[in-house]
Amino acid sequence: MQNVRKNNSIINTILETQISFDIIFIQELSWYSIRFIPSFTSCEGIGLVGVLNHPNWTTFSSSFSNNNDAPRVITYINNCISSLQFSLCNDIFHHKNISCILFFNRDSTFFLINIYSDSSQLALKYLKNTEVNLSNVLIMTDNFNIRDSLWNPNFPHHSSHSDTLLEIADFFQIELSKPVVFLSTRFADNVQDLNLILDLIFLCSNSEEFDNHHIHPDWRLTSDHTSISVNISIIEEHIQIKK
Repeated sequence: MQNVRKNNSIINTILETQISFDIIFIQELSWYSIRFIPSFTSCEGIGLVGVLNHPNWTTFSSSFSNNNDAPRVITYINNCISSLQFSLCNDIFHHKNISCILFFNRDSTFFLINIYSDSSQLALKYLKNTEVNLSNVLIMTDNFNIRDSLWNPNFPHHSSHSDTLLEIADFFQIELSKPVVFLSTRFADNVQDLNLILDLIFLCSNSEEFDNHHIHPDWRLTSDHTSISVNISIIEEHIQIKK
């Protein structure tokens, strides 16, 4: 799982090099104009906007009508696990920064949720006001931009936004996972500011992988966020997830 800070070259590097992973959650990506297509309303045409694709990965993202509505989350699924029949659930959440994907395994349906919530907590507020009863949420990963002592041992304060986030997680029957080693996930741009833990993973309550996800500061590339990975067992299948 990776916040790329609007740097698409990071996405390209990940898709080319991290082939051992099955699922990659990307946050804060940048959409760009691919080409202009003919239009009856503009002599210059309408810009066709897209994001990086790769032949080894299937891309899942919400549709949008203009650049202001472009989603800030995208998910790449390795084609080697395409037999699990992944599908984007736009009918469940109608928010540009919330991506919900379902897949099937051994006659069971599982859900993956990828979220980005800005400093105004728009995605968090949407989830709070949207009553969606999902069972078998396997993982919810996010950059909620919330500083809290609950997941950052070096930060002394508690945020009311965290209470809302944990209520949402409890409703989905998922719990906050703790890393093997507590490390910063967001690095300050200057030495005067503190590094932070803003990127979180929630896993299903009966998961065996609690306290087992890894933070990789050596995988930062050119983003101010580091990568996070977790290996999740689903019955007899093992899925490696990178954020």
